Amino acid sequence: MRRNTRKRSKTTRRMVGAMAALAVGAGGLVAANIYASAEETSAPSGAQNQAQAASSTVDCPDVGQKLTAVPAQARAQVDKELALLDKQVAEAYQRLSSSQRAIQQDPGFAQNAIINPLKDKRKATIDRIAIAIGRVAARPQGLDTLAACTLRATGNQTNAGQAGNGPVAADFVNITKVRPNVSAPRKAATASTGVFTTKCGVNANKLYNSDNVIVAPGVTNGAHHVHDYVGNQANNAFAADQTLAAGKTSCRNQGDKSTYYWPVLRLRDGTKEFDADKLGGGAEGNTGRILTAKAATLNFVGSPRGKVAAMPKFLRIITGDAKAFTNGTANANASWSCTGFENKVQLKDKYPLCPSGSDVVRTFKFQSCWDGRNTDSANHRAHVAFADASGRCPSGFKAIPQLVQRLVYDVDAPSLKDNGKTRPFFALDGFPEQAHKPVTDHGDFINVFGAQLMNKMVQCINTGRRCS
Repeated sequence: MRRNTRKRSKTTRRMVGAMAALAVGAGGLVAANIYASAEETSAPSGAQNQAQAASSTVDCPDVGQKLTAVPAQARAQVDKELALLDKQVAEAYQRLSSSQRAIQQDPGFAQNAIINPLKDKRKATIDRIAIAIGRVAARPQGLDTLAACTLRATGNQTNAGQAGNGPVAADFVNITKVRPNVSAPRKAATASTGVFTTKCGVNANKLYNSDNVIVAPGVTNGAHHVHDYVGNQANNAFAADQTLAAGKTSCRNQGDKSTYYWPVLRLRDGTKEFDADKLGGGAEGNTGRILTAKAATLNFVGSPRGKVAAMPKFLRIITGDAKAFTNGTANANASWSCTGFENKVQLKDKYPLCPSGSDVVRTFKFQSCWDGRNTDSANHRAHVAFADASGRCPSGFKAIPQLVQRLVYDVDAPSLKDNGKTRPFFALDGFPEQAHKPVTDHGDFINVFGAQLMNKMVQCINTGRRCS
């Protein structure tokens, strides 16, 4: 967000400085008082407090990303405790959003009544995680340092967005005014250049839930936002590998029972969807009409360096980061663009304003290197990796077919000058504290291809053909 500080008073500049100090980079959190900079001797006015609370979010370290090794015997309890941490943050954010009057009356309310109690709850939960791991392996050290949270400026204005938590005009950019930023990677002579396409539809049958069987197995509403599902029709929080293997599929080739899912995109037009009053939906700030993509393309492509090997059955991959606004952008990977611009411009942290006749496009490129052993890992990332700029996998990893997922939406560019009143904003579903920022887009995949079809895919890619 651009600021013209030269035209502001010293008091306002100090307030902006205090808000800026809450910014989080990929390297970690900066604890700060949202209400005053170090040099101020008195709290801002009640109106300033109220505005700041309305434009802030709860920012906590992501404990799950720090757990690179969890013994199988402790995994179920650890997963449930991690899901509880997410629930605690979501509830704290909801209280922050609904406490503007109390914050106006008491500048210390947010810290004393929301942030400090949240730390205590998180500490107890994190202790249980350490104990669960410690029962069967070495107890992890230092997790308790991840309990403390802070408040962070979102850049949103008071009552921003339909539910008060975004999006805002600054989250959008006119794609015709963005400099080209796409370059095609070079391919070696040994590259595997084939493409295997699986056709699984666009979720026209409206299979939705706010679970996430990868990150929060066994926990209803573990995602705190709604997903579109294509492919496997048995996917919910309680779906075991055997459940998925026996499930029906929306894919044309019945040999592909994989599950592909992503956060829904909504038009913030005031529509009351089926989940308008439910957790994961309107009760957590995910409001408006759910948009079904007009096209969903699922391609598996090869390696620019050589041949690919088959994926193991039930391999789980997450691309992007649903908490990238507070976590930092290290794992942010999904891209936004418009039809006609995809080979020129890809955006990570802005929603695109597409010109007339052009559609919004979301693209997800999944990790294409596998450690050769594990179908999942404690943080759901360590067992897979992206190839480097030259297309090489890290040492000890092998190239596998890369899933490239492309979603196209027929949605008008919102009117920014009147904050979406003429043409409403659109936005991702997300964790409530993530303020519907586009950088939080992400995709999830569980491989449930039959062995015969997986082998056909690998042969197709390695021989440079186009198959489906």
